[in-house]
Amino acid sequence: MPHFAPPGPLGFGGAPLGNMFEEVDDATAEAALAAAWDTGVRYFDTAPHYGSGLSEHRFGTILRRYPREDFVLSTKVGRLLRPDASRPDNPPFKNGLPFRVEIDYSYDATVRSVEDSCQRLGLAQIDIAFVHDLAADHLGEEWTEQFELARTGALRALTDLRDQGVIKGWGLGVNLTEPCIRALEEADPDVFLLAGRYSLLDQPALDQLFPMCAERGVRVVVGGPYNSGLLAGGRNFDYQEAPPEMVAKRDKILAICERHGADIRAAALQFCAAHPVVAAIIPGAKRAEKVEDNARLMTATVPAAVWQELRDASLISADAPVPN
Repeated sequence: MPHFAPPGPLGFGGAPLGNMFEEVDDATAEAALAAAWDTGVRYFDTAPHYGSGLSEHRFGTILRRYPREDFVLSTKVGRLLRPDASRPDNPPFKNGLPFRVEIDYSYDATVRSVEDSCQRLGLAQIDIAFVHDLAADHLGEEWTEQFELARTGALRALTDLRDQGVIKGWGLGVNLTEPCIRALEEADPDVFLLAGRYSLLDQPALDQLFPMCAERGVRVVVGGPYNSGLLAGGRNFDYQEAPPEMVAKRDKILAICERHGADIRAAALQFCAAHPVVAAIIPGAKRAEKVEDNARLMTATVPAAVWQELRDASLISADAPVPN
């Protein structure tokens, strides 16, 4: 059976609509989702963790307007939400819904998580479920213990749910390549959501993960194509202030792009989308104008000389596919 994968090349990442780093009002969030639809996006990704359910609520409000068969929707498991009127902190999300996030990769929690997400979305089915983070922190440290819990819990549950037709596919949603490699070795995933590990700044996925995916027919969704904003004019890399060496590398890439009249953001998006195992890229956006910018940047001209200079300067791997 072929592995299920979302449509691309451009999707919509839902973390910003969970009030990531700053609050966004409902009208602004809904306008961003509507703009994504209007620019042709048909793949949407969210998670219970994003704003303690806020992102899922907002996605459902807009996506219920459209025929269910016309879009692909993914969310995540591994985070159950428990009612809590004190609104406990859930960094980096600000002022989310009144729920406490509990990490749980067990079989029963995974089944419940899928059901809970459907209720928050107001939809009868999600297409893809990603096991979220598998890590002690958001940067992916100390993932092996969590993977062992998920291997006999979440991974088994999602395989059963796929076999039953409850979902169409499953995978991991992580910031490291190693858990994905382990999943390929020990289970039968369909698609991975890999955040930040295949970008203009950082390409460790090229070494082992992408070749394994190509061999198995497993696709990849690239999250964080701007590396938390550093490639889009921001100061963050991997969700925190960028280290000097990454700022310096960004500045070298920027200088090459500017020398050839190219937008570094266009180069960042198009580079990620060019690899054949990549099904879609999902830059996040809080506002409609940013969504429209991303759609425009996907088709903006990036001269071939940019890619050649980046390779010559060893800023991207010589093995990395580049846009034609």
